[in-house]
Amino acid sequence: MQTNTKYFLKSGPVNTAETVTLALARAAELQLKHLVVASNSGASVQLCLARGFDVVWVTHHVGFVAAGEDEAEPEVRASLTAQGVKILTTTHLMAGIDRALRLKAGGIYPAEIVAHTLRMFGQGVKVAVECSVMALDAGLIPYGTPIMALGGSGRGLDSALVLRPHHSSQFFETKIMEICCKPHFALT
Repeated sequence: MQTNTKYFLKSGPVNTAETVTLALARAAELQLKHLVVASNSGASVQLCLARGFDVVWVTHHVGFVAAGEDEAEPEVRASLTAQGVKILTTTHLMAGIDRALRLKAGGIYPAEIVAHTLRMFGQGVKVAVECSVMALDAGLIPYGTPIMALGGSGRGLDSALVLRPHHSSQFFETKIMEICCKPHFALT
């Protein structure tokens, strides 16, 4: 089998529209039904609507930027929910207690090692994998089914993967099947 991977010259929101276009086209080719989209504000999720996919929006957890603060506006949540989007706002798989220990006591812990390893492919790849496992654990996507996952590097989207996530308790059974697009790392 041969597929195409698009490599962006830089990471970030400049790639959002093309990432969505590539992801939706490939998901349609493969007859995938489920999209998991990482988004702080919901703007990227809106680009994925009205295409016949079951869309899960994974937000930052409340308090990610500032204690008690939710980056996702209530009006956006309500609008996307009314359009059939499932929303997941929870502790990030590769953060939580491990991050609290690192910040308080120093050192590095297993979840952070996994996160750093996935970042070798790019931040958006790590985010896409992480959000997919979170969505599966929350029961928002079906077990054992390949999905399209979209992630980014800060704001916007720059990575899209076809993967079969596994529950967090069996995280290493997660399989990345294809990388549709991601930022390229310069050879020099």
